[in-house]
Amino acid sequence: MSMKKIILSLIGIALLAVYPQLITNPYYVHLVETILIYAILLFGLDIVVGYTGQVSLGHAGLFGVGSYITGVLIMKYSVAWYLAIPASIAGTALFGVILALPALRVTGPYLAMVTLAFGTIVQILINEMTDLTNGPMGITLSKPDMFGKQMTDTSFFYMVAIFMVLSLLVVDRLLRSHLGRAFEALRDSPIASDCMGVSVYRYKVYAFVISAGFAGLAGSLYSYSEQYISPNTYSFELTILFLLAVIMGGRKTRSGAMIGAIVVVMLPSLLQDVALFRQIAIAAAVIGVLGSAIGLARKRSTLASVAVPLAVTFGMVFVSFKIDNMVDWRLTIFGLMTLFVVYYLQDGIVGYLRGLVGRGVRHTKAVAGSKHADAFEGVRQEAAGGTLLHANKVLMQFGGLKALNQVDLVVERGTVHGLIGPNGSGKSTMMNVLTGIYKPTAGKVEFAGAVISGRSPAQIALGGIARTFQNVQLFGEMTATENVLVGLHHTFRSTVGDAMLQTPRVVREERAARERAAAILDFVGLSSLANEEARNLPYGKQRLLEIGRALALDPRLLLLDEPAAGLTAPDIRELMAIIRKIRDHGITIILIEHHMDVVMTISDTVTVLDFGQKIAEGAPAQVQADRKVIEAYLGGGAETDPPAAAAL
Repeated sequence: MSMKKIILSLIGIALLAVYPQLITNPYYVHLVETILIYAILLFGLDIVVGYTGQVSLGHAGLFGVGSYITGVLIMKYSVAWYLAIPASIAGTALFGVILALPALRVTGPYLAMVTLAFGTIVQILINEMTDLTNGPMGITLSKPDMFGKQMTDTSFFYMVAIFMVLSLLVVDRLLRSHLGRAFEALRDSPIASDCMGVSVYRYKVYAFVISAGFAGLAGSLYSYSEQYISPNTYSFELTILFLLAVIMGGRKTRSGAMIGAIVVVMLPSLLQDVALFRQIAIAAAVIGVLGSAIGLARKRSTLASVAVPLAVTFGMVFVSFKIDNMVDWRLTIFGLMTLFVVYYLQDGIVGYLRGLVGRGVRHTKAVAGSKHADAFEGVRQEAAGGTLLHANKVLMQFGGLKALNQVDLVVERGTVHGLIGPNGSGKSTMMNVLTGIYKPTAGKVEFAGAVISGRSPAQIALGGIARTFQNVQLFGEMTATENVLVGLHHTFRSTVGDAMLQTPRVVREERAARERAAAILDFVGLSSLANEEARNLPYGKQRLLEIGRALALDPRLLLLDEPAAGLTAPDIRELMAIIRKIRDHGITIILIEHHMDVVMTISDTVTVLDFGQKIAEGAPAQVQADRKVIEAYLGGGAETDPPAAAAL
């Protein structure tokens, strides 16, 4: 942590310490206390929404589960707070598991519908299970006891503040670890994550369960804070507020979660003051008009791009003047505000402020001594000769289309095996079959003597097969170093607990991984761009970064899917030099490429596909002269120029 962050953290802790001493009004103490409780929940919700990119509408239900576990334990069994709070965390996490295992098999709007249904069911159950929950009557509690005395409002405020600071510390450590990188990779490219050995489904479940645990902690503290809980508290409106808070505050930031918590607490009170809301809506409209006018004048915006946000803003003004009871229109207003944030503040308030002060680029810490690391530290040196991979009569059928039709492919150890063919010949389909993205309709694939067809992409990747993609699949919001660190995820043995507590093991593994990542970036010529976000790299450098990330898996077989596509001549020469160096380190390569000079120069064996069938195989010179290959590429006879003359 930088000195600046340490200073800001100490200032924040100091403000929390002196706040109840300076502000003695119980209402304002309770207001900030509620903000701190909601911040704990939003820390967890941001893991799901901000990092893994899943839309959860069930966190109000999980919040209610945590509250009622504490309420029932106190009402029925008079359990002490130091047992009730852990029970709420564990119980809500268990509910998170029950929800996540089936729900996270779907994505997008389907996941939102499943989690929304869960929240509704929880509210109904709380309302109907009168023997356990008191139903609509709710549960009345008192402040927890400490050393035989009941806590005062001030002492409980400090208790909540301590839990919030601990939650902030735990979440920050978790998300800065290899687990946080795995969560973030899921959002940017699920396919690439699976092919880096990071199981998409498994880590989505991890993220959801951890998030549920924080919702349980927040719910438990909320029940003590309010001293009364009822089913109506955990409504759909609260769910929308939580989601709006994450979006408005700014995803993937703890400060954004704090700002979002202020929104959750203050917005309902604001909507009860119609006059104040009108003033804010008018101010937003004025700012929107001025911003749009400036954007149009500087030609940074189009009329279409400003029409919708302006319509949303003036819609809020219109609503505020047409109705007298804002409370009845809360959901409509929340929806309008969400649209406003999506159009005007896509990165939330924190992202907008960072953009203003030029802090939009994230940097990672440098590692001293990385020059001593070996980019090929975990790669097993293998002598050339012998079969490494054998695809036996592979059939890949999509309806009536046979993308691969009884294709045999034998790849020898220590070689560069070219795989070429016209567009639509089945090359990328073969890549997807070999890496587990597609399960072949018939036939089998053997790697190092074991059948791998039918395994998941993550299992195949961890077994020694790495790949790049025809369309670059980098984790765009992560730096070059962090992209390679995702490839090194398999080197970590530390657990979630290690990450949260920053044990010596996770610190040691992180340091070693960063040294290795620096060595890999140096190998592919990207050392100077180590701290640049992947989406900001030139296209040629993105190709090289994807190769470096694949090398981080310590592969025995590397699949390169059109790595030279879109590269300039100097970039292609650099790429060919890197491929040769990779082969010299004992890694077998399958190369799909349309630049025939690249394939014919560095390949030991070339296989040619056409309409899903193998039409030729052999040494490059032999394949170039094959009549079927010439006809497949150029549609001519034997007198036609060989394919090496064309950039295919």
